[in-house]
Amino acid sequence: MAKVSKNARVAQRAANAGSGRDFVKVVKPIKNEKTGKYTYKEVMIHKDKAKDFFADVK
Repeated sequence: MAKVSKNARVAQRAANAGSGRDFVKVVKPIKNEKTGKYTYKEVMIHKDKAKDFFADVK
């Protein structure tokens, strides 16, 4: 098998830049004030916005 050059791998990484690998599934528990029970909000968001998603705590 032929050896793959480093430049070929860099080009492949650039081609995958807009792919779905930049998205993550996050789950945030939300407590109901009335009953005390938790529900879970599941969202697929961009990995750069994950901290902002968890910062919105009520």
